[in-house]
Parts: sequence; structure tokens; C-alpha cells
Amino acid sequence: MKILIGGAWPYANGSLHIGHIAGLLPGDVLARYHRAIGNQVYYVSGSDCHGTPVSIRAAQEGSSPEEVSGRYHQEFCRCFDALGFSYDKYGKTSAPEHTRFASDFHAKLYQSPLVYEQTEQQAYCPSCRRFLADRFLTGTCPACGAPARGDQCDACGTVLDSASLSEPVCALCGGKPEWQESRHLYLAASRLEPQLRALLENSRGWRKNAQAFTRRYLDEGLRDRALTRDLDWGIDVPKPGYEGKKIYIWAENVLGYLSMSAALLEEQGEDFRSLWGEEADALHYYVHAKDNIPFHTIILPALLLAQGENLRLPDRIVSNEYLTLEGRKVSTSQNWAIWVKDLIGRYHPDSIRYFMLANGPEKRDADFTWAEFVRCHNSDLVGVYGNFIHRTLAFVEKYRGSLVPDSAWEPWLEEELAALYTQVGSAIAEGKLREALGLILEQAKAANRFFDTCRPWALREGDPAGCSRCLFLCVQLIANLANLFAPFLPFSSAQVLFRFGLSPSWALCKVPGGLRLPPAALLFERLDRDTAERERERLGV
Repeated sequence: MKILIGGAWPYANGSLHIGHIAGLLPGDVLARYHRAIGNQVYYVSGSDCHGTPVSIRAAQEGSSPEEVSGRYHQEFCRCFDALGFSYDKYGKTSAPEHTRFASDFHAKLYQSPLVYEQTEQQAYCPSCRRFLADRFLTGTCPACGAPARGDQCDACGTVLDSASLSEPVCALCGGKPEWQESRHLYLAASRLEPQLRALLENSRGWRKNAQAFTRRYLDEGLRDRALTRDLDWGIDVPKPGYEGKKIYIWAENVLGYLSMSAALLEEQGEDFRSLWGEEADALHYYVHAKDNIPFHTIILPALLLAQGENLRLPDRIVSNEYLTLEGRKVSTSQNWAIWVKDLIGRYHPDSIRYFMLANGPEKRDADFTWAEFVRCHNSDLVGVYGNFIHRTLAFVEKYRGSLVPDSAWEPWLEEELAALYTQVGSAIAEGKLREALGLILEQAKAANRFFDTCRPWALREGDPAGCSRCLFLCVQLIANLANLFAPFLPFSSAQVLFRFGLSPSWALCKVPGGLRLPPAALLFERLDRDTAERERERLGV
């Protein structure tokens, strides 16, 4: 089966923070798991280089959008690589392959009866001498009264347009905008309500927040949305008479899933419809945070439906809730954030991954605290998993000359591990990553109890066969725990499996007796008790 996994595209206007990672990490776990069970995976994402966030940052810096987006794109690539994200294709919306695909897609889309022209009143800033796209406007949300941008209210999640924003001002100069006429292309999203509602009602594998948000948008009534905008930075509108205008960012960035996977398919000599055709033997996952839900359950399906080529609609929506920091909402403007570029230089990547997945905002908002990060690392990774590995392998090294003892597998262990592979695999495939990790950790705790019950130190001289049995079975447990952890903790799992001459898979693995092991080494170093306080001081707490 072909598996598309689309990770949300971060705006290339600022550094990544822990909230981005919490929302995106499930995609890498899914990709690694599906590869391990033999599926053909297309794990794609990229940097969102167009749109007003990038233009605003460029204006603030006195540089160009190309320079700003290019700089952050490179930073994103370094961060994702350091954390083990195994993208098959990580691109950017300003790349030629995306520009060509989006342009061709829109040229076809404009032939649809669901696309029409309309002259509208659009905000224009006389001081900046430019039309203002939605994110260039700030004001008050008409739904909840909170401060909002012209495209979306972060406080209540309402998708807005510039005309609905109360008391709008220019985000660049703070001046009051004027309203001037401009002709644009619109998508009649309101006419797609029956198909989008059917997609929702027939959904399998959408998280509850995705279902609830989508139902709310549909019940409130869909608004037709502009496909084009008066912008300087973006993809040209492929239609005569629209020179100088760009494709609206919301109508092209979500096409990155198609453009990047199309590039992959072309490289491999495969047909686009083998992954994207309505009848393809494929499964599509979309992984993102809560604020991106409408773009994946409403906007992307609306574009695919209107384009008219019977392309595959989303199968599974893996949408996280929000991650707060020390009890407060992450705020990049107030520098209340943990920046990934700093985090990766100070901590083991698997420690970061483990905490974000084991304590992440999978079903409800979660809070990142440094005290809990340190406790989780020391308790689970060092005290349970790492301790079991080190105590076993150090014993084998000291008393068995680093040779895995000769003994036999026992039916109870094979059955227990086979069932665990099934349970963990099912949980991962359904996006229940916290549950999957919990199952593996419980097996690691059980492995420690087994070692304690066997008491190999007491059997070493009086019952050498019993000691061999214990150590042999513990080595098998180590190998299979590393194998099960591999989608979550790829760095440490690869380190453990390499010791046994194994590679990650999704099947019971067996280490032969007599294998000589390299010297034992600690898998994770304990974090000292002052770590949390030092990090809180960096935050200014």
C-alpha cells in the first residue's frame, strides 16, 4: 500500500519552537512505522515561503522575502534533520517544482463552474502604498472580540477575511486602511457544503478535535473565498487579465502535499494517480496542530473537489491540541518560547522526541515544563529503559566475556512480544502515539522486574544454565524493545540494534547465542537536578 504522510508546512518567517515539533512529530513516527511494515511511504512537507508573514518580516528587517524565507528554510532543515525527521521530500513553496504544480493546478481549477470573478472592496494602505492581504491587517475578531489577524483568530479559531475584521489597521505602519475596488477569482466553497459534510460524516481516523471544528465550520455556513490577491510575493495567477496578482497563499500552500509527492513519484517513475487517484490503493495522513484543522478538512478538500480530477480526499487527520510552556501560551512576539535551534544543541534528540510524544497534546492541551522534562528523561529513559539495557549488557560483559549466552527462546516470551508488536502497531496506525509509547514502556518495566526476579548474580556460580537463560532472554528483550521504540527513538534504537547486527523492522527479532558484543555504554546520561532551574532562568522565570 502507498502511504502519504503530509506534515504541516511551517511559515518561513521565524524560528521553530516546541509547539511546532509537538504538532509535527507524529508524522515521523507514522512514516517510520509504515516503512517498517513494508508500505511505500511518501512523507512530505516543506517551508511555507510565500504569504504575508514572510513579507512582514522582510519589511521589518529591510530585506527581501526571498532572503528571509531562504534563511529560515535552511534553519528548518537543520532542525528537522537533528531531530531525526525522515522526510522523503522536504521542499519549499518557492521551489520550481511547487510553483509549476500550483500554477498548473490553478489553471485547471479556473475552468471549474465553481470558480467565478468578482470585484471586491480590498484594503489599501495609503502610507505603505500597497494593497493589504489579510495578514497585513490586524484588528478585533467579530466573533469573540479578541485581537486577530485578517485571516484567522487564534483565540477562537474563526477563519476570517479582511472585510469582516473589526477596527482594522495596517500591520506594517499602524495606519487606517482605505477600501478600493479590485477584481479577483473566487472559489464557491459554499456550494461544496454537501460533499464536505459527507466527507466529515464518513471520516474514519479523524481526531475528535478535527471532527468538532469541521462540523462547526459547516454548521456556521461556508463562505466563498478569494483565490487571488494583490501581492508582490507569491505565485503568479495563470490567467490573462490577472497580471500583477498572485495566487492567494491559502489556495497554494496546501497543494504542497501534492507537489512534493508528485516530484517523488516522478523521480521513481510512478504515475501521480497511483497515489492521488480516488481509487488508488493508498492511505493519506495529514499531521498538524489544531489551528491548521480547517485548512486540511475544508480548504484542501474544497480545492481537490473543485479541480475536478477525482483526486483523493483526506483519509486520516492527526491534529494535535496546543502545547503551552510553563503554564502560559507560547508567544513568539514576547519571546516566551523554547526555540528548537537552541534545544537541539543541549539535549539528546530522542529525549526531546520522547517527551513531546509521551506527554504531547494528543487529545487535550498539554503543558511543557522543564521540571517534567527532566523527570521524564531521568525516570523513563534513564531509570527504566536505559537501566535495563546497561545492567544486562554490563553483566554479560563482566561475567560472560561479552558473549551472548547460549540458551533457547521460550514460548511465553515469543507470544508476549508478538502481541506487543500487534498492539503497538495498531495504536501507531490509528495515531494513538501516547498509548503506543505507554505499552512499550510497560514492557521495559516488566523486563526490569524479570531481571530482578531471575537474580542472575545469585545464579552465576550455583546455576550457570539458569543464569544463561536469564541473560539470553534479557538480551532478546533489549533487542525487541529497541525495535519497538525505533519509530519514536530512532537514534538510540539504531545504536542498540547495531550492537546486535540488526536493523529496525516490525517483526520479532532474535539475537543469536555466542554473538560478541561491543563494550557496554550508557544509552542516556542522567540530567542533574539543576537542569530545570537553569532552563527556567533562560526563560526569565
